[in-house]
Amino acid sequence: MSLPPVDWTLPGLAPWRVVGAPAWQAAQGKSVAQALDALAPADGPRFVPQAELPAGEAYEAFIFRTGRVPTRDNLHDFFNGLAWLAFPQAKRQLNRLQAAEIARLGIGATRGPLRDALTLFDENGAVLDAPPAVWEALLARDWRRLFVEQRALWAQARLRIFGHALLEQLATAPRKGLTAHVLCGPQQAGAVAPDDDAIVGALQPARLAGKPFAPLPVFGVPGWCAANEVPAFYDDAAVFRAPRRPPGR
Repeated sequence: MSLPPVDWTLPGLAPWRVVGAPAWQAAQGKSVAQALDALAPADGPRFVPQAELPAGEAYEAFIFRTGRVPTRDNLHDFFNGLAWLAFPQAKRQLNRLQAAEIARLGIGATRGPLRDALTLFDENGAVLDAPPAVWEALLARDWRRLFVEQRALWAQARLRIFGHALLEQLATAPRKGLTAHVLCGPQQAGAVAPDDDAIVGALQPARLAGKPFAPLPVFGVPGWCAANEVPAFYDDAAVFRAPRRPPGR
């Protein structure tokens, strides 16, 4: 098995380097499942080939029932495995909630609001710990206030990308329009990124069912790319979209 190269110096990927670089190196000579499983703690999930997922059984239900994560030989599943290694409690919380919804409602044409939210965060989510003024500007989609007028406040903000599909896109196709669906994390002391406990704290069912996500074009974050040092970077309305107006307004 040989995975495509990953630039672990990129802002969104750098926090994953400690766990990701050894796993990536191991996967150059074995399957992704074998590489991840060799790094998993004894009380963690086991990573197994995708073929172990029985036909007709939901992926999330299988993980909940067996503690095994079906894994394909690609970067998408590689980053999913890294999330299990780095944030085991948050991934277990997502899996518990998914499995409970499947047991309650079964598998249908639609997932329902809670499963939709869980899937969105699992694939494309991030957690932001930031001063209230930053979060308020983000919710208002006031991009100039968020990224230009309040730029200095980003020194106090910590953004952690969680979603494995977004990590895959950052690794293979980084571009201006990449957007995370962000939850406001519990405020933590010190200049640290949101940790496993903070992410679990943000993943409460009642909150998630309301889809409390704020869209954040990640390459607008100060330090993510040199181009955003010029204020005109944020004039691109195709990326930094104005908030939707209510009907009839």
